[in-house]
Amino acid sequence: MSGAAARFANVAARRAAGGKGGIASICSAHPLVIEAALRHGAAHGADVLIEATCNQVNHEGGYTGMTPAAFRAFVEKHASNTSFPLDRLILGGDHLGPNPWKRLPATDAMQKAKAMIGAYAEAGFTKLHLDTSMACAGDPLALPDETIAARAAELAAIAEAAVARTGGEKPVYIIGTEVPVPGGALEALEHMNVTEPADALRTVEVHRQAFSRLGLDGAFARAVGVVVQPGVEFGNADIIAYAAEKATKLVAVLERMPQFVFEAHSTDYQPAEALGMLVRDGFAIIKVGPWLTFALREALYGLSHIADQLAPDPSRESLPATMERIMLATPGNWQNYYHGTPDEQRLQRHFSFSDRIRYYWPAPEAHRATQALLGALGEREITRPLVSQYLGHLEDGVAAGRFRPTAHELLVGSVTRVLDIYRGATSA
Repeated sequence: MSGAAARFANVAARRAAGGKGGIASICSAHPLVIEAALRHGAAHGADVLIEATCNQVNHEGGYTGMTPAAFRAFVEKHASNTSFPLDRLILGGDHLGPNPWKRLPATDAMQKAKAMIGAYAEAGFTKLHLDTSMACAGDPLALPDETIAARAAELAAIAEAAVARTGGEKPVYIIGTEVPVPGGALEALEHMNVTEPADALRTVEVHRQAFSRLGLDGAFARAVGVVVQPGVEFGNADIIAYAAEKATKLVAVLERMPQFVFEAHSTDYQPAEALGMLVRDGFAIIKVGPWLTFALREALYGLSHIADQLAPDPSRESLPATMERIMLATPGNWQNYYHGTPDEQRLQRHFSFSDRIRYYWPAPEAHRATQALLGALGEREITRPLVSQYLGHLEDGVAAGRFRPTAHELLVGSVTRVLDIYRGATSA
């Protein structure tokens, strides 16, 4: 194996040999998040894994309007701008399966999923998360593991054929049947059930058999991760932190499948110590997405207040007011997720951990409002008292010289604070 395949195989091999390192998966398409991640990787001489989800990026454009090839070009342009070496960039596809089309009959939804994963493979994405766990129209609500595995193998066959046609690098695969909902839980949280050890072992075996039936034993040898539920999750205002003692039995089964590590979804907002324990226990791939754009939104809103002080303009609408108008006019990305009274929904639209506002930043009006805010502040240095007042979480970094106190650098710095936590957790 070479490239990404070798690096991920090494993650599993290091784990089997007693190593504790891992890698963070950056699940975002926001330009400032991508810039921050690549600058962070360049500063530390580290690999950077950036993943696009099936809803964000697909052969039909997704909500970003980007195909996999366009997303790759978008990320590589940022890599060039930040002097990040392309040989350290790993591109992944997350939740690749029929989820965007699950209201269609399974046959139709899977046809679209096959076109999507083919586009990802042709574009050179080398980490492919096969997620066929969701029911489509006409399916039973809870799919049998065998059905999930069979559909995943069908998608892997398409990816393998696409790579064979293009002569690209053969991808690694992530499998799983207990896959958390993308973007966080939909309801208030009290506890999460940890995956049963027998279920993790069964997941691997049914996928092994499904791949083998399609003559894909070589592809299965490149399966490196299993998505399981370690007992972590976040909702609109709730976080369930990792409790290592509850996952002891699950962690122990890794000794029986040395080919694999666990991949943990929904690790956003975990305490640093909990993230470190996750990686230590074998959850060597930890995904983060909403936390990064939540941190970005915190900084954007703080800068909006700062602009009112430094560059007052009665004709300029505040950024929160603009985003509220946009979200009310097009509620499709939040109304099924935020519940309660109108006031409670209003607060959630802006301040929920699930960060559904991230779907609205690409909108033309939101982009114009953001650019107007950054234009008003320009390259002027923002005084520490204003940083302390409106961006208190960055004041120590400014004082220490880690973040230059300009609008752009403070936005990058807010994301970088989160990336630092993940680097601390994943460093061997």
